[in-house]
Amino acid sequence: MNPSPHSNPQANLLKGNLELILLTLLQDEPKYGLEIVKEAAQRTGGYFNFKEGSLYPALHRLTQAKLLEAEFAYLPRGGSPVRFYRITEAGRKVLERKRQEFEEFTRAVEALTRPV
Repeated sequence: MNPSPHSNPQANLLKGNLELILLTLLQDEPKYGLEIVKEAAQRTGGYFNFKEGSLYPALHRLTQAKLLEAEFAYLPRGGSPVRFYRITEAGRKVLERKRQEFEEFTRAVEALTRPV
């Protein structure tokens, strides 16, 4: 039995804003998957706790759309190479547009939920 789509509103909000969230996390410097997961959790007090099943397909989609570039590199501590993701110029333009859309949406929701 599949759960109702309304049973996990946090997951629905995450899905609808994942592009904005990932581009934001990568705007300052390239990061690999585990860094993205840790930073999202740390910056949101654990609210965002990405799972591989949603993170890597989203990163792949953003790379395919040329909003991110990906390259393998070694971590300073050694080991196997990991894939680092870097935002592209096109990604920065999309990020700015997504931020504006989100701010407009947030203002509209706040206007509706404010006591009259």
